[in-house]
Amino acid sequence: MMDLTQEAGAAQDARVSLDIRGVMASLPHRYPMLLVDRVESVVPGSTIHAVKAVSINESFFQGHFPTRPIMPGVLIIEAMAQAAGVLTVETLGLRDSGKLVYFMSIDGAKFRNPVEPGCLLDLHVDLLQIRGMVCKFAGKALVNGKLAAEANFVAMIAEPPKD
Repeated sequence: MMDLTQEAGAAQDARVSLDIRGVMASLPHRYPMLLVDRVESVVPGSTIHAVKAVSINESFFQGHFPTRPIMPGVLIIEAMAQAAGVLTVETLGLRDSGKLVYFMSIDGAKFRNPVEPGCLLDLHVDLLQIRGMVCKFAGKALVNGKLAAEANFVAMIAEPPKD
């Protein structure tokens, strides 16, 4: 059986883009928690550029904040993590495997500019390391080329819970 590092090396040479159907095939998330609308490009084993179209129709804007709607920082980090999940799935060939990618840690999260309705949130995530079932990432979220948020985070690949 090939280990995850070998699988990553085997998948590294392709550049892929995904529409919403491809994103949904890669992630278990669904409305209202699906925070990636499309993948502009993914280089398996390396990097991903995904996009979240931020709409006033998002449920969190009802309370955050009604007079000045701003996307919560934790959801910006979650959007980066979901992009990382797609990168992991594409890198390791896990689409339709049922395996899940879980957060383990978040480090150095910084929020630089607010994300408001009508923005296109550009999510850029680099895969820094794969060791066994653990992956390390560096992510940035930008709006119109300006840094909105950044963080380093670690995730693990796991089997889905047994029924």
